[in-house]
Amino acid sequence: MSRKDPSRGLLVSPIKNGTVIDHITAGEALNVLRILGITGSTRECLSIATNVESKRMGKKDIVKIENRELRTEEVDRIALLAPHAKINIIRDYKVVEKKGVEIPEILRGVVRCPNPGCITNTNEPVASTFEVLDKGLHCLYCDWLIKDDIANHII
Repeated sequence: MSRKDPSRGLLVSPIKNGTVIDHITAGEALNVLRILGITGSTRECLSIATNVESKRMGKKDIVKIENRELRTEEVDRIALLAPHAKINIIRDYKVVEKKGVEIPEILRGVVRCPNPGCITNTNEPVASTFEVLDKGLHCLYCDWLIKDDIANHII
């Protein structure tokens, strides 16, 4: 099939500079935007595709952000929602860097502990610290375990 074949549907234009986040878990694109602080009132030029066909994943989401390259801590947050995501850095319409995401073993200041009695939820200057386990995220201060709905706990 050629790129101009109408049966392929609408193709999104390439970006000159910025970041393409590919292989986002289907349905998580809007949570990724929230993590990045991108709202309807921000000025970033975005392209968002949700639930598109993927040979590898079945369905996936894709986000393109013009004129912005992600910081390491932003990529760490994205990894929690989309562990198979690929980050592509675009400069002058070319992919200059392509990398997968990795969930760090320890997350500091990335996730809010849901335990209201946790020291990280007081006025103390203590950043939340979670250990990443197969069964969820374990708070190293109060032993709380987050198993579900991690997106709502990301700071």
